[in-house]
Amino acid sequence: MPTVFTIDDISRLDETLRQVVDERVTPGGAIICGVRGGEQHIITAGAIGEEAGAAPAHERTLYDIASLTKVVATWPLVGQLLADGMLELDAPVRDFLPAISGEAPSGQATIRQLLTHTSGLRAATRLDHYRGAEAPLHELLCREPLEDTPGTHRYINRGYILLGLALSYVSGQPLHELADDLWGRIGMTSTCYGPVARQPDVAPTEQRIPGAPRIWGSVHDDNAALLGGIAGHAGVFSTPLDLAHYADHLLTAHTNDQSDLSEWLHASLIGQATIEPGLQRGLSWILADDGRIAYHHGWTGTSLYLAPHTGRYLVICTNAVYHGSHARTRLAPLRALARKTLSAT
Repeated sequence: MPTVFTIDDISRLDETLRQVVDERVTPGGAIICGVRGGEQHIITAGAIGEEAGAAPAHERTLYDIASLTKVVATWPLVGQLLADGMLELDAPVRDFLPAISGEAPSGQATIRQLLTHTSGLRAATRLDHYRGAEAPLHELLCREPLEDTPGTHRYINRGYILLGLALSYVSGQPLHELADDLWGRIGMTSTCYGPVARQPDVAPTEQRIPGAPRIWGSVHDDNAALLGGIAGHAGVFSTPLDLAHYADHLLTAHTNDQSDLSEWLHASLIGQATIEPGLQRGLSWILADDGRIAYHHGWTGTSLYLAPHTGRYLVICTNAVYHGSHARTRLAPLRALARKTLSAT
């Protein structure tokens, strides 16, 4: 049976969320913690943002989830196409992209290496440097020289950009259509790639230039913005409720040995590379507590945690970049508490 959250668990999470709001780390936010197929607790605090008027943050607020895109869109789609025989985990990504003639060092990175951030690709990703180039994006990325020896962990967004391009090419569908089909089957009715309308239930993010309009309804990530808001590393908008539904879906699949998703999830929760002592990288997911906790963060102030062994999950949605990108680092106490709470048995 799943391990339920205690009253003390909920109280501590509520207190810490209110503290980060009071300290102007974020205008507001929502936490949903629950157990597989069972009870769910919703914690909210603060407001969505001045642009949304006095509307309080709530479980249906639509947030730019930033790098949670990697585990909410790209990772499950890679698993789906692997199961369909359209991708191979240990084959070079160039095999799943339009033909490239000649040398393509970064194109030799395997799907596994891209998922695990062990490809050796350049870590800095500035797609604006490609403005005016005649070659297509996949070729520009694949022709880049490697920066590290493959096998060493280093967080790299361009690897997931390549994965997004590969998913679209081998399936013959735009990435956002692939993702929409996936989310529709799961029942994530509010999740989508942006841009979305500037409405009171959409959380604004950062004001990049004083006196200029704030980013609101458009993707916060610069590279994803250059790709029209649709990319393998960022670009997805979702609600706390949808992310909780997704977490429950994954935990249910984890217990069902007959599903392709179960096999993919089990494989993904095996450590592939060391991030730092006590933390491993699985296939996309960060693994802690000897693999008992799997999680991922988003730059804008979002997090998703799974504890398959206890059947528990926890979702954090904030727009902490509202007060500037530096503010998101001050979410550390809330994220640490989330992980500690899920680690309890």
